[in-house]
Amino acid sequence: MKTYGIAALMAASTLIGATSATADESAELIINGEIEIVTRTAAPAHLSDAMDEVISGWVFRSDQTQAMQQDDFDNPGLIWVEAAEEAWATPEGTNGKSCADCHGDAESMAGVKATYPKWNAEAEKVNTLQMQMNDCRVNRMGAEAWGYDKAPAINMEALLSSVSRGMPVNVAIDGPGQATWEMGKELYYTRTGQLDLSCASCHEENYGNMIRADHLSQGQINGFPTYRLKNTKLNGVHSRFKGCIRDTRAHTYNPGSDEFVALEMYVASRGNGLSVEGPSVRN
Repeated sequence: MKTYGIAALMAASTLIGATSATADESAELIINGEIEIVTRTAAPAHLSDAMDEVISGWVFRSDQTQAMQQDDFDNPGLIWVEAAEEAWATPEGTNGKSCADCHGDAESMAGVKATYPKWNAEAEKVNTLQMQMNDCRVNRMGAEAWGYDKAPAINMEALLSSVSRGMPVNVAIDGPGQATWEMGKELYYTRTGQLDLSCASCHEENYGNMIRADHLSQGQINGFPTYRLKNTKLNGVHSRFKGCIRDTRAHTYNPGSDEFVALEMYVASRGNGLSVEGPSVRN
């Protein structure tokens, strides 16, 4: 059940037009001819009052951009995955350990990306995958923590995402992490900034429409980290959140902040059932 608040958005920003650019509903994403990606599926139960179907951002891209993600030789994001593979096997820190020393090949981490963010009982808080990686670095390897959404952290997240491609996103929204999820939901629906927009204003109420020259998606994050043609590098989801909020002319938060951890948890859960597909390619 999708509703359009296009008039309100035009009054606020004069950026969104009512013209609908219909995506090719028959498009299928199969990576390297073998990894089948679910790009459309029934919405999770907690979204039943808002929409019937969840759709990957890949569906909303041009044919040319879609094609780049269908073959790893054409996907620029795989350059940074290769860099992470080298880092995976390189000992660091005072304990002289590498990721591989504890975990073996990176493929052993298949399925991990699909469940994050999630509750960490030892830390007594919700951790994102980057936070968990840094916990391992500091407490297991004796190495310095990586900067949030900075290389090499974003590269390593892309590697762990790549070995989970095709697996369904399955972020838990109950249990001890529920309060964080609720915080993220509130952030998602709260209008902010001079343009008086929320995440939902674009990605729930107006997906499928055009904003400037771009095709609005549902804002699903199952493809993150993502290579953006706009800045020709891998991008983390917290950096994308920061850019979106900045564009509403609102006070924004920093990558790794409690607010963005909560927002990531909530937005990731909106894509439960879609496939992990990062590193994806987007505009």
